[in-house]
Amino acid sequence: MIAAQLLAYYFTELKDDQVKKIDKYLYSMRFSDETLRDIMARFRRELENGLGRDTNPTATVKMLPTFVRSIPDGSEKGDFIALDLGGSNFRILRVKVSHEKKQTVQMESQIYETPEDIIHGSGTRLFDHVAECLGDFMEKQNIKDKKLPVGFTFSFPCAQSKLDEGILLTWTKRFKASGVEGMDVVKLLNKAIKKRGDYDADIMAVVNDTVGTMMTCGFDDQRCEVGIIIGTGTNACYMEEMRHIDLVEGDEGRMCINTEWGAFGDDGMLEDIRTEFDREIDRGSLNPGKQLFEKMVSGMYMGELVRLILVKMAKEGLLFEGRITPELLTKGKFETKHVSAIEKSKEGLSKAKEILTRLGVEPSADDCIAVQHVCAIVSFRSANLIATTLGAILTRLKDNKNVPRLRTTVGIDGSLYKMHPQYSRRLHKTVRRLVPECDVRFLLSESGSGKGAAMVTAWAARLADQTRQIAETLAEFRLTQEQLLEVKKRMRTEIENGLSKKSQDTATVKMLPTYVRSTPDGTENGDFLALDLGGTNFRVLLVKIRSGKRRTVEMHNKIYAIPIEVMQGTGEELFDHIVACISDFLDYMGMKNARLPLGFTFSFPCRQTSLDAGILVTWTKGFKATDCEGEDVVSLLREGIKRREEFDLDVVAIVNDTVGTMMTCAYEEPSCEVGLIAGTGSNACYMEEMRNIETVDGDEGRMCVNMEWGAFGDNGCLDDIRTEYDRAVDDLSLNAGKQRYEKMCSGMYLGEIVRNILIDLTKRGFLFRGQISETLKTRGIFETKFLSQIESDRLALLQVRAILQHLGLDSTCDDSIIVKEVCGAVSRRAAQLCGAGMAAVVDKIRENRGLDHLDITVGVDGTLYKLHPHFSRIMHQTVKELAPKCNVTFLLSEDGSGKGAALITAVGCRLREQEQKS
Repeated sequence: MIAAQLLAYYFTELKDDQVKKIDKYLYSMRFSDETLRDIMARFRRELENGLGRDTNPTATVKMLPTFVRSIPDGSEKGDFIALDLGGSNFRILRVKVSHEKKQTVQMESQIYETPEDIIHGSGTRLFDHVAECLGDFMEKQNIKDKKLPVGFTFSFPCAQSKLDEGILLTWTKRFKASGVEGMDVVKLLNKAIKKRGDYDADIMAVVNDTVGTMMTCGFDDQRCEVGIIIGTGTNACYMEEMRHIDLVEGDEGRMCINTEWGAFGDDGMLEDIRTEFDREIDRGSLNPGKQLFEKMVSGMYMGELVRLILVKMAKEGLLFEGRITPELLTKGKFETKHVSAIEKSKEGLSKAKEILTRLGVEPSADDCIAVQHVCAIVSFRSANLIATTLGAILTRLKDNKNVPRLRTTVGIDGSLYKMHPQYSRRLHKTVRRLVPECDVRFLLSESGSGKGAAMVTAWAARLADQTRQIAETLAEFRLTQEQLLEVKKRMRTEIENGLSKKSQDTATVKMLPTYVRSTPDGTENGDFLALDLGGTNFRVLLVKIRSGKRRTVEMHNKIYAIPIEVMQGTGEELFDHIVACISDFLDYMGMKNARLPLGFTFSFPCRQTSLDAGILVTWTKGFKATDCEGEDVVSLLREGIKRREEFDLDVVAIVNDTVGTMMTCAYEEPSCEVGLIAGTGSNACYMEEMRNIETVDGDEGRMCVNMEWGAFGDNGCLDDIRTEYDRAVDDLSLNAGKQRYEKMCSGMYLGEIVRNILIDLTKRGFLFRGQISETLKTRGIFETKFLSQIESDRLALLQVRAILQHLGLDSTCDDSIIVKEVCGAVSRRAAQLCGAGMAAVVDKIRENRGLDHLDITVGVDGTLYKLHPHFSRIMHQTVKELAPKCNVTFLLSEDGSGKGAALITAVGCRLREQEQKS
């Protein structure tokens, strides 16, 4: 017993002694955590260089865009062929993805050899061989008559400008076929298939094996956004934000980047950690000076690295008593599979003895322990180095997502990772140590990269079809220059009908006279009360206007809500609520006893008979109070004040918000003679020649006309450009068949049009995994502010997704891209339609005045115009294109239409005083 313990103790001492000796000898292959973090930082810089437009040409880590834009989402289905070329064998798979109760994948595959003379021969021979194998496979599968979509896993660095193209940059591993570098491998394969003529194939995607691995694992775990190969060669890919990929146009969504990290260090970046053995491996390789990182870590070189170390140690008498045999000196005799066998914990030493004996070196027990430790140092170095490059990718993903902790999955494949007994454990441990803020799940790809290639192909086939169908849907919202000119022409016709006495009754664009005969002249003076009713809020304002050298306007206001039950109750309730709000405001300002002149901004169609009388034609924008339509709203307000018996007011003017906006801007800019509201609703007014307003007596001067253009198209004149979505929104609105133009271009309805399109696209399976949520069924969820946020150029896609998720829509990044596209199409059309209407107005004013060229200012207000990132720009552009003889300046009304109401009241008081004097 004691003898056995002594022997064990002696053996442990011996082992420790050998280990220390080897550690000292291979000190340069062992790294501290500080060194590993430094390498990680270097690789992070290389990643960024590869992504940058200016730095990419000289970057060693090429960061190649793959045009794979998403990982599998579980909705893929179909029958596909996957080719896998890049390792020692060439595989062809048939992958059937079906949905019965759940998604299932059936795979049948066959392996074909790639002989040395073919991979070192001409490119033509190589692709003829691939085409021949594919023909044989299709024959055996009995599918030669079918044209199945093909995914091609091609495990070499390729530049891509689309998914179905791959320009080979350089051969790696053992491949060296001539005439292929710089060529599109898809074209070469298609050419070889065409030459045979006995079958047809639709190559839809070429992917790197790393991408295939990520997609294979992504099928099982949707968190998977990194793919790694650690086998014959090594490489990684990951999902990068499009906004960081300078080499590809667009900044929406994500794209998988094939890092080609094997070339890390080709610029000398790793010289301080490369050893004499690494340099010797490189000198004897097919591609000296290239793929230096790969040569330090991958399976193709690991056995050879160990052999070179053993040779040197034997030469120095540190191993095998200095014996060197021809076998030990033969390149390739010590393979990576031997490293894996020797590092097995139980039988490793006996395997070492067996392998070394075959090399003829007659190893002692000491030699076996030493060789086992050499293998451990070389393979451990590989795991450590891979951990640094993977760590850099993980920290980049974490930073891209701007999260304190990253939860992600890394899909992984490769013979070294799978076969080596210690490799995976070492790699995981080092990664967790280097990036403790990342929770990483490592998922082994059970079926290589073939399933992944099929997934990419399924995605590509579906995407091509989906993109085409979405484009067809949104094409209905794209208006040509001819269509817009036609809209302008029709608006002009409707304007003339509204102004003409004989057609006014049947005209849709009512062209209501406002009895506002002049814009402010600067002499307005006094204290005025203004009311502003037109949306879900009601404002009461006190406006103090001072004339003289320094004109000033001082405003005090308070906002009151109008509950929906009041908006849709009785007229008496509505006006009692308004008067109660005025009472509260006068108390608040301490002005209950003053009889102030009042201007009432009332943003609904009114037929006016004088400045202070307006008969409500019809409610719009969700108002439905009874006993108001056909009544004079000024009288209704005066009656409400009388019922209250608390105060008295002098109601001087009733004004539309559009007119109020024009007056507000005209006070600042005298050339302002048009008003436009582009907000909850849409409307315009302008100064028309009295001679053209047949519904009002007199031909002298001008009068502001409230167009009420929201009703343009109510007679069917826009039916040719209305879509099914416009009709659906109209049918479900409170005023079906009315305000059709407004429903195509105002903030109140744009969100509803978007929602209807999204429901349709979801039903067709293009969005939200085909699931129509309760939220999506809810009318009114897409407010204008959300459309404005979604379309903001400054918003990253993740933020768009966050907005959609906040709205209760479980959205992916791909969904977010489509939603943004839909919002863009709807708001662009709205801006163009609004611009076409405005072009008709300014051209009419120009013609009224007999001018070749008109300079004019339009006063504008409204949330859509103010908040939407593109609406104003597109509208301005449209006006410019459709009315080229008009130079139109748009002036934003900073103070809403309340100030305008006060100014109209002031102008009204001034004119009243002048009349009284005369």
